[in-house]
Amino acid sequence: MSDAYLPLLIQLILATGLAVLIVGVSHLLGERSKKRTAITDTAYECGVKVEPLLHTRFSVKFYVTAMLFILFDIEVVFLIPWAFIYRDFLANNLSILGPILFFFGVLVLGLFYEVKKGALEWEK
Repeated sequence: MSDAYLPLLIQLILATGLAVLIVGVSHLLGERSKKRTAITDTAYECGVKVEPLLHTRFSVKFYVTAMLFILFDIEVVFLIPWAFIYRDFLANNLSILGPILFFFGVLVLGLFYEVKKGALEWEK
């Protein structure tokens, strides 16, 4: 049983060792500033003086669009495995077309609902 986990253990040890090695070499060979002043600690942006950070408010439409993107992206993730195993189900005389059509139906109804509620209209 423990022999099955040996490749995983080796990979974890190599990944951790490589990360520690990269950070260590960067620390040893990296450039260090001898003097720290207010001028050297400020960011340089094309000669423009840095203004204090102002938090601007974003419209709710951005967040709604992001949530809708995530929602439909996750639904596509569910469709990809179905496309790969559909042939296997047909070979075993199992029909999964009904559940997939139901899934598509819910997906299309959700899209129509979003369009009806105006979630995709930016001009409002």
